[in-house]
Amino acid sequence: MKLVIPDREFGGYIFDCDGTLADTMPLHYRAWTRLVAELGGTFPIELFYQLGGRPTVQILSLLRDEYGLKVGDVRRAAERKEEYFLEMIDEVKPIEAVVQVALRWNGIKPLAVASGGFRRQIERTLDALGIRLLFNAVVCVEDYARGKPCPDPFLEAARRLNVLPKECLVFEDSPLGIQAAEAAGMQSVFVPSSGRQCI
Repeated sequence: MKLVIPDREFGGYIFDCDGTLADTMPLHYRAWTRLVAELGGTFPIELFYQLGGRPTVQILSLLRDEYGLKVGDVRRAAERKEEYFLEMIDEVKPIEAVVQVALRWNGIKPLAVASGGFRRQIERTLDALGIRLLFNAVVCVEDYARGKPCPDPFLEAARRLNVLPKECLVFEDSPLGIQAAEAAGMQSVFVPSSGRQCI
């Protein structure tokens, strides 16, 4: 995988987790299809990737409100989906090109993760890859009010790194994440999804 990275140093580097640092999207899709099937529905893969970057609760609310999925308790369903994903955590693989960027700047520039996932799931993913200690901050859905494409996750990460947003470079695999980075006034690097061919 070849990343197109701006040819200058930045004050801080911010990474999405799922699909960016970690090749988790095939596992997330398996967890989602299991949950949605239990709820009597289907989840087309194209829709799954369109919604990439959104918090689980938002996706479930959208599936309920726009697609008629009989969800019931959205938060409990989100927790169940997380459990299904965590059952497969040992299968997680790194996206090497992105992890190499984090290793390159580790100890030189402040690094953060900014994710739409639950903290427990993101920390377990980073631990499974052995890279959690590379990051000065890990921002998860519990840490902000509005998820991607709003800028809140990235602005919170910049605040915790004590770096101006315009001095941050974001690595993202989803269009919603790229929109969020732009809304935050940050430059971004698009990470092509490696998971689509693996499902």
